[in-house]
This record gives sequence, C-alpha cells and structure tokens, in this order.
Amino acid sequence: MNPVYIAQAVRTPRGKGNDKGSLRGIKPALLLAQTLSSLSSRTGLDTSQVSDAVFGCVTQTGDQGASVGTLALPLAGWDDAVGAVTINRYCASGLSAVNFAALQASHGDTLAVGGGVEMMSRVPMGSDQGALTHDLALQTMAHLVPIGIAADAIATQRGYTREQLDDYAVSSQQRAAAAAARGLSPSMVPVTGDDGQLLLDRDENIRAGTTRASLAALAPSFAAWGAKGGDAGWDAQLCRSYGLAAVTHSHHAGNSPAMADGAAAVLLGSAAALTRANLPARARILGMADTGSDRTLALTGTVRAAQLAIARAQLQPADIDLFEINEGFAAMALHFMEDMNVDHARVNVNGGAIAIGHAMGCTGAALVSVLLDELDRRGLRYGCISICGAAGVASALVIERLSSVGVYP
Repeated sequence: MNPVYIAQAVRTPRGKGNDKGSLRGIKPALLLAQTLSSLSSRTGLDTSQVSDAVFGCVTQTGDQGASVGTLALPLAGWDDAVGAVTINRYCASGLSAVNFAALQASHGDTLAVGGGVEMMSRVPMGSDQGALTHDLALQTMAHLVPIGIAADAIATQRGYTREQLDDYAVSSQQRAAAAAARGLSPSMVPVTGDDGQLLLDRDENIRAGTTRASLAALAPSFAAWGAKGGDAGWDAQLCRSYGLAAVTHSHHAGNSPAMADGAAAVLLGSAAALTRANLPARARILGMADTGSDRTLALTGTVRAAQLAIARAQLQPADIDLFEINEGFAAMALHFMEDMNVDHARVNVNGGAIAIGHAMGCTGAALVSVLLDELDRRGLRYGCISICGAAGVASALVIERLSSVGVYP
C-alpha cells in the first residue's frame, strides 16, 4: 500500500436540523455539490484525475435517497470519469467514507474523495423506516436499545452524575462560542441559495449563554421511553444485562448532540498522484480503523476504534496532540476520556456536537477539516478523530500534520 495524504478538507457550517434551520431550503445534493465545488476551486483540481468518491449519509430516503453523493458530482461540474458511492455506517458514515477513499487512493496510486452529507431538517432521522429504529422484535433479538437510553446506561454504569454531564455540555458550548468568536475557520464553505444570496457562514446551533443552571431546568429525555414495557422494556433489559439496580436517566436536550444539517469533503491521494495533479499535502494518514463494539451500549466504540487506529499508526495515546470525537451524548465523551486516559484539554478543543450539532452522515468527514485547521493554528503534529454509531459501529483516523506543505515523508 502507498502512503496516503490529505490535500484539502472543506466543510459547510452546520445548520440547525429543524424547520428553523438556515439551510433547510437547499437540497442535500446541492449542499454537497457546493462543498465539492469549493474543494475543486480551492485546489485548482482537474477532477478527471479523481478515480472515485465515497460519501456518508445515514437516512437514505427522500431527498437523500438513490445515492445522493452520486448526484452531487455532476451538479458540482465534476468530470464524468469520477465514480461515486454513498454508504451508511450510521453516525460514523462520514469518517468511514474518508477511510474507504484513502484505501482506494492507496491501492490505486490515485486521487479519491471522501465526504458526507446529512440534512436532518429535510430528512428526519428514522424516516427511512429501517428495522434498527422501527422493528421492536428485531431490536430485542439483537439486544439493541435506543442510543439515548444507552447513554444513560453508560452514565449509570460509570457513576457519572447529572452535574458532570451538564458541566461537560457547558464546556462544549463555551469552547464552540470562543472558536466562533475568532471568525470563519479556513476550511469552512459559506453556503448560498439558488439566487446566490448567502444562507449561512457560521455554525448556528451554538448557545453561548448556556450555564449549568439553565441545563438543570431541562427534564431527562429518555426516562419514560426507557421505562415503557415494564420488565420487557429497555431499562429492564439493561439492568439484567449489566447488573444495574436501575438506569438513572440524566441526558436531555442540553447535554445531547443537536440535530444538524451539513456537508463535507476531503481530497486524498498518494504522493505520486498529488505530484501529478500539482497538489500540496496538508497531512499524512498514519492509521485508520472501522470496527464494532458492544452493540447494546453502542457509544463505547470510540475507544476501541481510536485504540486500533493509534496502534496502527505505531503511536501511543500520549503522542496524540488533539482528539476530535463526535460527542454523541456527554457520557460518551466522559467515557472516552476516562478509558483513553486523555485530559479534556486535548479533546474537542473547539467544542463538539453538543454545541455545534451532529449532521449524522457528514460529521466524521467534517471533523477532518476541523482537526486540520486546529493543528495548523496551534502548530501541532498528531491528531486523532474517533466517532461511534448505532449498534456499536465506530471509525477512527490518525493524521500527521505536515509542517512543510508539499513535502512527502
């Protein structure tokens, strides 16, 4: 396998994933197309040199059905020679798409694109009516529970208090607000409407005034859901499986990831392919992982994925300067830091999905640009992204920022 490098990574702002979101009026394929257009214009890319594109999208129905990523390519004016596929690894889809594209670039000594799109304002989560979310009998047979209830079970199992979860959420909001106050990040693509007017140029979910007191007023979101069904319900199943006396429900709208709209794209290639295309390299990929973990608790997969990717990079967690994780509920973040023995000072330094929002199929790819921008800003070397998903799936990526752009180690 040839070493793979990241030439460029771009993302849209994350819009609110509801009927008040600024991006709701634009179709997912067009949002992704704007992202791809920015990627090619920023790099001067001859798109005929790209062999394939892999995109993540979770709810593949309606506007996001029929391989939305494939449709985005001609809408962006990309060459007919570029193929595409749209994949679904739940919330890890965008990062898994980047990993898959990197494998193509490595084996084919070529250029490839990994990315993702999700517009939860237009295509609500679960609207594809899949068995994972709508077939209770199959869920029970597979020992799956809704991820919000799983997050509460993790918090109960680990002894995380409501106050600890809320403190983490406040920190995410404060960090995101501070990053937003610094101005537009280099990788961000302002989104325009059909008339050319600006729709959004900032992450719009951030609530800068969030405090522990304001979060304390919010009721737990999953208590009634978990108790439903009595001895056959999800809480009862978790208690039997994990030896819990009861599940304490501590997650609510303020310490859970906000639903969002967004798109992202990452251009990758071997050294030879980037040289042929006259493209500099921003970073080198050192390790990747796409894996599974406890399917019931689901959200613990970030640890296993990160451990695998870091080991494949021949590094230790202590070597990683910055981590980006998907912040799928506050308990997931606390669990990651505890099991990885990583201080919060190195994790989600500009906030995460609790503050910025989680556009499911996009987030993993978007975090590549977020991490690269921050490594550049701080002059640091190693970064790791890890993201979990439903049913225990998870993906991770370890990168090395190249201090001398265009030099291939």
